Amino acid sequence: MTAPLKSIEGTGDLAAAMAAIGRGARTAARILALAPAAQKDHALTAMAAAVRAQAPAILAANAEDADEARKGGATGAFIDRLVLNGARIEGMAAGIETVRGLADPVGTTIDAWTRPNGLNIERVRVPLGVIGIIYESRPNVTADAGALSLKSGNAAILRGGSDSARSSRAIHAALVEGLREAGLPEAAIQLVPTRDRAAVGLMLAGLDGNIDVIVPRGGKSLVARVQTEARVPVFAHLEGNCHIYVDGAAALDMAKTVVLNAKMRRTGVCGAAETLLVDRAIAKTHLKPLVEMLLAAGCEVRGDEATRAIDTRVKTATEDDWATEYLDAIIAVRVVDGVAGAIEHIESHGSHHTDAIVTDDAAAANKFLTEVDSAIVLHNASTQFADGGEFGFGAEIGIATGRLHARGPVGVEQLTTFKYRIRGNGQIRP
Repeated sequence: MTAPLKSIEGTGDLAAAMAAIGRGARTAARILALAPAAQKDHALTAMAAAVRAQAPAILAANAEDADEARKGGATGAFIDRLVLNGARIEGMAAGIETVRGLADPVGTTIDAWTRPNGLNIERVRVPLGVIGIIYESRPNVTADAGALSLKSGNAAILRGGSDSARSSRAIHAALVEGLREAGLPEAAIQLVPTRDRAAVGLMLAGLDGNIDVIVPRGGKSLVARVQTEARVPVFAHLEGNCHIYVDGAAALDMAKTVVLNAKMRRTGVCGAAETLLVDRAIAKTHLKPLVEMLLAAGCEVRGDEATRAIDTRVKTATEDDWATEYLDAIIAVRVVDGVAGAIEHIESHGSHHTDAIVTDDAAAANKFLTEVDSAIVLHNASTQFADGGEFGFGAEIGIATGRLHARGPVGVEQLTTFKYRIRGNGQIRP
């Protein structure tokens, strides 16, 4: 049994309610770990159908959230992350179906070998267990996280942001309908039914050992809190300070297309380019067209001395600008000395998230891809491809920049660990 999906604010017993959610998730996780792939896929099919069928209710709930956020003075970038429309709801449903179509990782044999003593050893994928996902503003994370957790055989405890509470509740209702139709426990995907921030602290403490990993998705303050307070492993990135470097061998037309998309397609996503680096060797031919293009698109440009010299509208970049994740229509621009200068800048100011090079020089591209120590590095492509869906994962729970277990988009495979199965015929240790 688990706490019902109703507000637990003001009950005076938040800790007890959250502990019940944790116990329910642990019980559900044991069932999901053994659930056949066909049963999980049945649930995912039903979830996608329910999301589409309940689109009017989801949109109505989202409209209330968005109206409240606007009245509260939320930024345009924040509203963009929050607001749903028909296309985005269809994207959620399609993402669930893509996850359904992925190979089930649970039970897959990663490797197998036989020892000289006859022992047969297999390394086999198994679910992590219970995943706690703490997120802000983006209500679509409710669907993505629920679908990925289910496909990988994990139970999920979702704690959405206060700003998207109504939207997340409406989406969660569709996910529960899918679980119910497939005969899986409703506690497999639970939404924490309170805006009380104390619930986050209880999750970070692990809910009496019932949470196995935490995934935060949100602003720097949320992620920093999670990384500081969590008593369980964390998959996360603190910032998405992404760079795009236009090399001396870059074609101007391609550079303009890639840079514009990397910065302006959606400015509020973690894969948006925040700094443009231009090779000094082509500054005379490429810098002015790139800067004018960004300004014409409504992007504020903050530049070094060389960049300010080509257009009076460019503002002075401070040292802080090189390390800033704007999540807005603002970009820092700097002229550097070749690919080595770009790599040095990224190493000094980057966040190890996503960085790209535009060039026709294969050697420069290989140097960049090899030496830039980021979770995702790209050649001649927009940084906005930093997305699990674009990797073929269907969706992602988040982007991880750490070096342990998961790095880059966290999809179905990254939500598993492994165990060893050993078969013998009476062997004993001498």
